[in-house]
Amino acid sequence: MDDAYVYPTGLLLADRRVVVVGGGHVAQRRVPQLIAARARVVVVAPEISPAIEGLVGAGEASWERRAFVASDLDDTWYVIAATDDPDVNRQVSEAAEQRRIFCVRSDDAGAATAWTPAVGRESGVTVAVLAQADPRRSVRVRDQVLEALRNGEFTSVPQRSTGPGVTLVGGGPGDPTLISLAGRNALMGADVVVADRLAPRELLGELPADVELIDVAKLPRGRSAQQEEINRIIVERAMSGQRVVRFKGGDNFVFGRGYEEILACRAAGVEVSVIPGLTSPVAVPAIAGIPVTHRGVAHEFTVISGHLPPGHERSLTDWSAVARLRGTLLLMMAVEHGSQISAALLEGGRPASTPVAVVSDGTMPGERTVLSTLGELTHDLSALDVRPPAIIVVGEVVAVAHPERYPDLTPEAEDDAVALDG
Repeated sequence: MDDAYVYPTGLLLADRRVVVVGGGHVAQRRVPQLIAARARVVVVAPEISPAIEGLVGAGEASWERRAFVASDLDDTWYVIAATDDPDVNRQVSEAAEQRRIFCVRSDDAGAATAWTPAVGRESGVTVAVLAQADPRRSVRVRDQVLEALRNGEFTSVPQRSTGPGVTLVGGGPGDPTLISLAGRNALMGADVVVADRLAPRELLGELPADVELIDVAKLPRGRSAQQEEINRIIVERAMSGQRVVRFKGGDNFVFGRGYEEILACRAAGVEVSVIPGLTSPVAVPAIAGIPVTHRGVAHEFTVISGHLPPGHERSLTDWSAVARLRGTLLLMMAVEHGSQISAALLEGGRPASTPVAVVSDGTMPGERTVLSTLGELTHDLSALDVRPPAIIVVGEVVAVAHPERYPDLTPEAEDDAVALDG
């Protein structure tokens, strides 16, 4: 079919009945998109994939568990024939034609009355590409356009986020490619960026020239006073009519003091929202090849701040209880007090042979992993000159990742027939 015969348009399907005939892989790809468009999705098929069944079970779509009949298209706005039977797809398209309903056919684009474009969204722009009946070419072109929007080769309007306010953006563990798309979009749409030392620094160099950058890592005075000053800055700038992005490393709410900033904004009547980031105590071990849980080895993990040593009057951690846990311990800001923490865990009953991994500068060019044990940690931190920022992983999962280092501790997998699905 010649391109001249294709009339591109955008369908507003919210609260309108859309029928998908078939419950296999094609339907599995189309149904979530229709749900995202807020359509009332009805799947007609004798059997459906587990993924579609999950959507039905969650109430996001309905299922007619039978073969297609023409009356399925009554009161329908749009239909997708997605079975692996050409005869059934033909029946669907004929019933749709009689009712003047546009129909997509997964088996024969030439016999359809509508095509599904390759769709993507970026910065408030929806990109839809139709390369005749060549879906792979459509996807390639769509991805090239989206990438150009993301890296600034194309500029999209609006150039700034809508209205004044504050957005807390978690930048992830450090690698600039690990920030979420939502986080990057918010960052590039800011009037003012208030950045921490551990926020992905390369992204700051990509900011538009007229964006004001405030480096709060260099604010004077003590830690509490610094947080008060950060609160004052973001509230003051938002109330002056600017869009403020508070840019942090990791995740805003995992030892990031982000909720203190939320409370400050709410107290001042400032609109505030949150875009979470990859949380470093989970992401950094993953990048280093260490799982935080493993079937038959660890059924839980605990994230603990080590910025105060055991026994400190302001510490809220019950280290004797922590020592009795059997799962993985993920210690943040713990390099300085690593020796006191290891001593407390040993005193609480954790074996000295417990595997330990210290991942420094996770996801960054200088990343390195030091393998140790709880009994050797104090010596290794000093002897190997381990410096923060670092995530300390304590537990048998380290032996799972590095059996050559801990040959006597490598666990055998459980005999469970089915692994957890997450």
